[in-house]
Amino acid sequence: MIISTRGRYALRVMIDLAENSSGEYIAMKKIAERQEISLKYLERILPVLTQNNIIEGVQGKGGGYRLTREPEQYTVGEILRLTEGNLAPVACLECGADLCPKRDTCKTLPMWEGLHNMICEYFDGIRLSDFVTSPEACEIVHS
Repeated sequence: MIISTRGRYALRVMIDLAENSSGEYIAMKKIAERQEISLKYLERILPVLTQNNIIEGVQGKGGGYRLTREPEQYTVGEILRLTEGNLAPVACLECGADLCPKRDTCKTLPMWEGLHNMICEYFDGIRLSDFVTSPEACEIVHS
């Protein structure tokens, strides 16, 4: 499993919005500058987040983006599933995948299911607020 640029950038955008949250809308240009992400790329990521009510956006003067919930109400798993589609380590565990004809006899399926559960539990255990209160990634991993 590789998390794409889209997933990583979406997470950075969400952290930026959480760190700079004052209830006001934050201009896409400001987010792009702080995160060193091109406006073109943000224009592809932000609609996914707004369409799924993860953030809200307003067009025009004074517009921008802001979180729809408090940072502690978001998990990394939620954000990554939204932008990546799923966190499955193998195709047969992806949402909506056709049932594998070898499913009943597959000796490795329990291993892949265990890994998938660990990945989900790990990412679902990290809240957006963890990045604001503990900006060092290793502090989150080891807590």
